[in-house]
Amino acid sequence: MKYCCLFLFLFSLASYSQDSLVPILVSSKEFKTETFVGLDSFDSVYHIENNTLYKLNELSNVNYSNLQLGKIIDVNIFNTLKILVFYKNFNTVIVLDNRLAEIFKIDFNSLSPFKNVSHISAGFDNTLWLFNTEKQQLELFDYKKGATKLITLPVQSSVLDLTSNYNYCWLLTENHLYKYNYMGSLLLKIKNDGYRKIKQSNANLFLQKNDSLFYLSNKSQFPVPLPLGELLIKQFSVTNETLYIYDANKLHEFQLTIN
Repeated sequence: MKYCCLFLFLFSLASYSQDSLVPILVSSKEFKTETFVGLDSFDSVYHIENNTLYKLNELSNVNYSNLQLGKIIDVNIFNTLKILVFYKNFNTVIVLDNRLAEIFKIDFNSLSPFKNVSHISAGFDNTLWLFNTEKQQLELFDYKKGATKLITLPVQSSVLDLTSNYNYCWLLTENHLYKYNYMGSLLLKIKNDGYRKIKQSNANLFLQKNDSLFYLSNKSQFPVPLPLGELLIKQFSVTNETLYIYDANKLHEFQLTIN
């Protein structure tokens, strides 16, 4: 019996080590903004200041604002040709191109049936994932056709965050973390151990709990902590193998290396 327990312990330890990452600090630069959104694959920095979305790089500085729609609640830059700007108070999403020019407006108030949306994230083609609080359900919505492509089963607790790529969608609630594929099938459900924010990168997940970050490999069910030391995390983002942490004064860049 004791050999069986020892085997299980060593197996768990090996799995833990295999899925862990080591963040290596590359730079820390002075940076001040209200809300840091993230960087894209071309090193453009997205942030929000005075309810205006800015995109900064070495060649240009462009911005987008729409005061008629109230406060920007969320910005999704997964597809930089179809950036999503969410105005929750007006139940509206604006789709922008890579120059931050408006290319589509999704007014959920005008749809039938009505959708009361609390969270959004990018999907494939002309779709986005949304959480409908009227039904407590996650939906994949084709905004060009104005049609819902799929609906998942209702969840039983409040939604905290939502993130996705073309193949998967992760829904974080007060009680659980859910992972779905692009067909709406539930692939993973684990207990939420105090996580409040999530970001995906290459089908792997990063979770924030207070001023700590955890890494959940696409091949694992067990989040492991990232050794970051004592660092305030106001916002964070992950692009490919680079982690960015904004602490309200500086933007820290970490290279992520498999341990």
